[in-house]
Amino acid sequence: MAGTWYPGVAKDVVAEVEGYLGAADTPVPAGRLIGLISPHAGLRYSGPVAAYAYGLLRGKSGLSVVLVGPSHRHSFQGVAVWPRGVFETPLGTVPIDADLAAALMAASPEWVLEGPRPHQEEHSLEMQLPFLQHLVGDLEIVPCLMGTQERDEVEALSAALVAAVKGAKRPVLLVASSDLSHYHRAPEANRLDALVVDDVERFDAERLMQRLEADRGHACGGGAMVAVMTAAKALGAGRSAILRYADSGDAGEHDKSRVVGYLAAALTAA
Repeated sequence: MAGTWYPGVAKDVVAEVEGYLGAADTPVPAGRLIGLISPHAGLRYSGPVAAYAYGLLRGKSGLSVVLVGPSHRHSFQGVAVWPRGVFETPLGTVPIDADLAAALMAASPEWVLEGPRPHQEEHSLEMQLPFLQHLVGDLEIVPCLMGTQERDEVEALSAALVAAVKGAKRPVLLVASSDLSHYHRAPEANRLDALVVDDVERFDAERLMQRLEADRGHACGGGAMVAVMTAAKALGAGRSAILRYADSGDAGEHDKSRVVGYLAAALTAA
């Protein structure tokens, strides 16, 4: 997506990311950060919201980030992991935490599988990298794309995340990548999105899962959100803080006739 969804030159990526971070008055939630929820649209649209989440990582180093998002271009069942090597953007290469990826797959071999193909041309995880690479030193990632995002898949992934993180050699952060409702007029989008925001604020993953089962249109990465929320709670998180909500009409051309909703949230332990 470099050169289209975000700049193709490193200095321009840094300038745009820093602009959004500088404008984000991020309230620092109490407790130890275990998970984030962040959007994944073109940087000019969702970057101002994502900055509220990633601003919490400034100065961090030695972190492995498990990125969980939806597959937009490939249909499959299970979770596709890119298990080794690197991802490359204009900001350089990001190593895969191969040990953590292997532990994740070993924890749920029927559901969490090596699957590079769905990652080709997928934007939901890549759009997290401009912030992560700019902010976090000694960064490693584990890219995970969900297929159906149905309950069995979500439950398998959340359990695997818990097992893998508990055995990890490095500090781990979970990131759920999701946009909210798509292409409604702003008042309707904001009404629909408020339901999801309330579920997240209440830290009620089960209610969010039920909402998604009734209508998948609430969030394209809703399953990723539920999996990360469930895993974060099992890893000790007890608080969910809404950092920012906005829609695409708040950026770009300010078109409020067909908007996409964006949410930034933090999941923390005491």
